[in-house]
Amino acid sequence: MPDVKRTVKLITEQHTIDKPSEMEGFPMRQWSIQIFLLNEHGEEIPANLFEKATYNLHPSFGKRATQTFKIPPFTITEEGWGEFDLGINLTVAERGGEYPITHDLNFQSERYESKHVITFKNPKPNLLALLKESGPVPGDENGFKPKRSAKHDEDTTKKKRKSEKSIDMEKLAEGLQKLGEDDLLQVVQMVHDNKTADTYTKNDIEQGEFHVDLYTLPDSLIKMLWDFTVQRVDV
Repeated sequence: MPDVKRTVKLITEQHTIDKPSEMEGFPMRQWSIQIFLLNEHGEEIPANLFEKATYNLHPSFGKRATQTFKIPPFTITEEGWGEFDLGINLTVAERGGEYPITHDLNFQSERYESKHVITFKNPKPNLLALLKESGPVPGDENGFKPKRSAKHDEDTTKKKRKSEKSIDMEKLAEGLQKLGEDDLLQVVQMVHDNKTADTYTKNDIEQGEFHVDLYTLPDSLIKMLWDFTVQRVDV
């Protein structure tokens, strides 16, 4: 699976407050940071890809130097007089790994935005499913998350070729519909990677379904799907 990139957007707001400062000439300020994702159109969307965000502040914050938030937009609000670089660890749900970014906390503007591109290398099916909720992924033009299995479209008007192999196409179709969601994502990817010009597929975004006419698949792909399916469910 090719690498997938997502852009994280941080919004920082800060203002001076009427409290004594530990450093002369540097007024106390209250500041906050929120974390969002940007979709393919550059629009802010909830960062539901992450199950938590952990902020690592300057050591001078003492017991508050490490703070974790589990609800998007993972808002942290603090007070202080100094600027510093802070680390943020973004943890992906479903054991998708941890991704660190560095944020420049400064007081040049009362509100400013910063963007960070995160690269997800060779994402596994569970992470791939989460990534599809925030935008397209390579090999899936519509970037949707299938809710049901790939299946044999019996209503297709395309001419079906005869299968000369010993594989029972009806059993294969039934087996595919028994697969779990992670396995289905792998099936969709296999079809995308190995289909030919004659292969008939259809993405039904409204229903969250991926349709494929098994009879239009190349022999090698049918064998691949059969071997994959029989290893996971009874057919």
